[in-house]
Amino acid sequence: MKTPLIATAAAVLVAASGGAEGQAQPKAPAAPEETRPPNAAAQTSAFPGQTRAPAVKSNVAYRVADYITGVEKPWALAFLPDGGLLITEKAGRLRLFKDGKLSDPIAGVPAVDASGQGGLLGLAVDPDFARNGYVYMSFSEAQDGGRNNTAVARGRLVTATGQPPRLEGATTIWRQTPAIASRGHFGSRLVFARDGTLFVTTGDRQINESRPNAQRLDGTIGKVVRITRDGAAPKDNPFVGRADARPEIFSLGHRNIQSAALNPRTGELWEVEHGTKGGDELNIVRAGRNYGWPDVAYGVEYAGGPITGGITQMAGTEQPAYYWDPVIAPSGMAFYEADLFPAWKGSLFVGGLGSKRVSRLTLDGDRVTGEEWLFGELGERIRDVIVGPDGALYLATDNADGRVLRIAPR
Repeated sequence: MKTPLIATAAAVLVAASGGAEGQAQPKAPAAPEETRPPNAAAQTSAFPGQTRAPAVKSNVAYRVADYITGVEKPWALAFLPDGGLLITEKAGRLRLFKDGKLSDPIAGVPAVDASGQGGLLGLAVDPDFARNGYVYMSFSEAQDGGRNNTAVARGRLVTATGQPPRLEGATTIWRQTPAIASRGHFGSRLVFARDGTLFVTTGDRQINESRPNAQRLDGTIGKVVRITRDGAAPKDNPFVGRADARPEIFSLGHRNIQSAALNPRTGELWEVEHGTKGGDELNIVRAGRNYGWPDVAYGVEYAGGPITGGITQMAGTEQPAYYWDPVIAPSGMAFYEADLFPAWKGSLFVGGLGSKRVSRLTLDGDRVTGEEWLFGELGERIRDVIVGPDGALYLATDNADGRVLRIAPR
């Protein structure tokens, strides 16, 4: 066990300036956390506060401690009703941490194509787990001819005293189409909606020739998909009944979604997706909406030059609720509604792979009002962020000698 790290968020003092004696003066807006030049300096946001929101400081004294060590590139975390924690490892392993012990890899997990960005990825526990024992996993799946796709499998987790946990009857319930030859942009987070349907986030598969697929309705590349627990398309999905559209599509025009969570106050799905250079974006996902990629995007190409003409706004497409320029390389996110950290209640936490920190966003309804950078002192790529049943934050670090960290009050 490594020595716990204790940290305190620094305070920011904002002073009112000048004015008649006794007259209240408005405070100047706080500067943003981000002070580096934007990658797309010529672009302007669609509305105030859409990027570089004012810096906010919660002044929370927190303690960071190792919760689990010895996991290899953990990708997703999910607590079970009994307090056990499931972890996916990118290489294709599912493990259970319970009663202070980390299990060996759980038998019964489907074979994954763990090359490039692929592997065993998203994870979700059935809302009726206490009754049916189902867990859901997304993964990259190999096909003939070097092609692959994102897929979702469901299996029953069996834990018996004195026996190692195992997964029974794991079955692939959904596959992304078409399968193509690529090593990147698989997505993929799994989030249960309030009605028991399952959201699956995907990516555009990274290679330039696949980008237009994000706008096509005859496939599920670059989409948010909504399925039932057995993989069927719910009858109220927005494109059901259209001959030219896959019925499981919920929204389109996404680049690579590795962060997603259900807003507990509204029940809507929020996601943060990887953009190009200067275009990571937070979106509120609504049925049938087009989020623009690749026709509309903030930022520029990583190789240089504008994206499809540098268009940032277009009729018929949605604007991001917020975007980062420069990017944070987002992965994992969680809304905080617990009581352990009162100052963080109502916040949205977004993990950063590239930024090596967590961005805490303050919200007013659907609007981002402030941003605070946290846990940068760790120097770790953050792959997942969840809130535990104890109200603590749990972070998965993205490295071969991976850790799950617990953030609690000091």
